[in-house]
Amino acid sequence: MSVATVAIVGRPNVGKSTLFNRIAGERISIVEDVEGVTRDRIYAQAEWLNRSFSIIDTGGIDDVDAPFMEQIKHQAEIAMNEADVIVYVVSGKEGITNADEYVAKMLYKTEKPVILVVNKVDNPEMRNDIYDFYSLGLGELYPVSSVHGIGTGDVLDAIIENLPAEDTQDESDVIRFSLIGRPNVGKSSLINAILGEDRVIASPVAGTTRDAIDTHFVDPEGQEFTMIDTAGMRKSGKVYENTEKYSVMRAMRAIDRSDVVLMVLNAEEGIREYDKRIAGFAHEAGKGIIIVVNKWDTLDKDNHTLKNWEEDIRDQFQYLSYAPIIFVSALTKQRLHKLPAMIKEISQNQNLRIPSAVLNDVIMDAIAVNPTPTDKGKRLKIFYATQVAVKPPTFVIFVNEEELMHFSYLRFLENQIRKAFVFEGTPIHLIARKRK
Repeated sequence: MSVATVAIVGRPNVGKSTLFNRIAGERISIVEDVEGVTRDRIYAQAEWLNRSFSIIDTGGIDDVDAPFMEQIKHQAEIAMNEADVIVYVVSGKEGITNADEYVAKMLYKTEKPVILVVNKVDNPEMRNDIYDFYSLGLGELYPVSSVHGIGTGDVLDAIIENLPAEDTQDESDVIRFSLIGRPNVGKSSLINAILGEDRVIASPVAGTTRDAIDTHFVDPEGQEFTMIDTAGMRKSGKVYENTEKYSVMRAMRAIDRSDVVLMVLNAEEGIREYDKRIAGFAHEAGKGIIIVVNKWDTLDKDNHTLKNWEEDIRDQFQYLSYAPIIFVSALTKQRLHKLPAMIKEISQNQNLRIPSAVLNDVIMDAIAVNPTPTDKGKRLKIFYATQVAVKPPTFVIFVNEEELMHFSYLRFLENQIRKAFVFEGTPIHLIARKRK
């Protein structure tokens, strides 16, 4: 079922992100009293009067030259083009500015329904000072206080009234994946290359992307994907601004929302210590993982370059021995066409279920090859095993004493299960439990 889309636009620092978070019901967009904090389009799902819709937050549009301003305007224009309804936010405290009039002129050209929201109207007396905004020529005014939630219900009512009729077509299963990595490894450029459009701002300045962004697309075989770009993660000791702190928190949430995670490395810089920490977040969360080495086109290569890189990755990321490695270039699009198929296969592996009878045959064969260990004269006994969950595949092994299941033997059983079944790209969890 296709979902209607609402875009929130306006000049910087009028409270767009606060209104966005209020409508979405959670803190998704970065909120900070600094102009220009929101740069890319931010998506969320919202619901009002039993009607669901997507909502987009955008960067502040201004009529002056500022860092990233042309790109922010471009992103806002894309959001307005995508939207069925546009919520235009102005500030009741400052009154009409040149930037407000500049944005209004942009909105005239869209021919979309526009809901004019006068924000920061925190008390009834301030309503007497907002009528100048009628001069923008955008119709009815909706005074609100996004911080306190005053008036947002009226705005939501207006949004629902202007949304197009619902499409009742059924949705197919969607595979969700995210790109994670340090700042400036090329995640945004990879997204733009995969989609063939300027979906997120990409620049050589580390930390350009501050927000997690959802993008929907369909491959030639009809498989639907939701791609989540994440802000580059930095060591906590280097997170000086609240903005960066929220970006790290959002990246962790993006991992949690994903089925498959693309761990992006920078071929120009090599593997850094914190790359291993970042990948560990996804591994511990039980997500499917692909190691993506970007900027492969920038290296001077010989016959040993690829093999040396693979050996180094396996050595540095020993806990990701199950994760496939792919060497790509966002600039030349080298091997990018392989990613959707790899993601789809790993998602299938994440959801693989093994019949208990077959699983126990593999366990018994493993014991025959390598008998269970003993401790202080007492031998570990394995009675049977069963799969209890997927995403990731999780197995409970019932034993006589949990303490006798040494980590190394549990790892041996995991390796035997991996040899017997296709679990490439996904961690699998084995849990020893005493039979009662």
